[in-house]
Amino acid sequence: MTYFKYPLWAAIIGTFVWLAGLLVEPAQAETPGYSSDNIAKISILPGWRQADGTHMAALRIELADGWKTYWRAPGEGGIAPTFDWSGSRNMQNVVFHWPVPQVFDTAGLQTLGYYHELILPFAVSPKRLGQKITLKGSVFLGVCSDVCMPMEARFDTILEVGAPASDAPLIRQALGAGPISAREAGLGGITCDVAPISDGLRVTARMGLPRVGAGEFVVIEPADQGIWVSQAKVSRQGRTLTAVSDLVPPSGAPFVLSRSDIRITVLAAGRGVDIASCVFGS
Repeated sequence: MTYFKYPLWAAIIGTFVWLAGLLVEPAQAETPGYSSDNIAKISILPGWRQADGTHMAALRIELADGWKTYWRAPGEGGIAPTFDWSGSRNMQNVVFHWPVPQVFDTAGLQTLGYYHELILPFAVSPKRLGQKITLKGSVFLGVCSDVCMPMEARFDTILEVGAPASDAPLIRQALGAGPISAREAGLGGITCDVAPISDGLRVTARMGLPRVGAGEFVVIEPADQGIWVSQAKVSRQGRTLTAVSDLVPPSGAPFVLSRSDIRITVLAAGRGVDIASCVFGS
């Protein structure tokens, strides 16, 4: 079996440019004919403080025509955004709310992501309720057209309590574009069989799930993002949807995997179902 365990980058660029308050640092040598200032505009939408004390904000990536960026599980040929929050203050943790991605088929590889724009809402839990939150750090992401470019954006944004939320409609629209839950989709049950293979594990998930739409695509995600996951082989018989993926860790050997740490997403026809665990009812 041939494994594509790393992103397939055609090119990388390296200029410094300020975009909407973020310093974007594409990776190394500039690609002729391309520059970050006419490909991606990246900003933080500061959002609003919620009744439970968390703060809802969003990362906004605006892309030039023909360019795309990636979902949290980007497939065999993409790269997901990764965040470094190390300079932040009064921040306890962050929960992302990903919109349903599109499935791209490029040169025989299927990847998942977004054309034109990604608004990625995230809820920040402060350490001290009722006080401002300082987000300081960076995001590393990939954008692709006929070439692919990794770029890093550094941010330094203050999330105030009670500030006007002029960007609320954009963030709420992105929240509404997320997947529905397993219960909302009518999941009747799920089993995940885990079997060793020569260089890792094979996961076979069987779901009692009504058809989501034409061309169902299933993503199996372990909690450890360092584990490579093959594109799932998907089949359906009546109400039973089956997906099989191989999981290969950096060690290239079988490993211990908890079924409760397996997350499954079913995509079809612009819709998504988020199955949070192989343990039904969790």
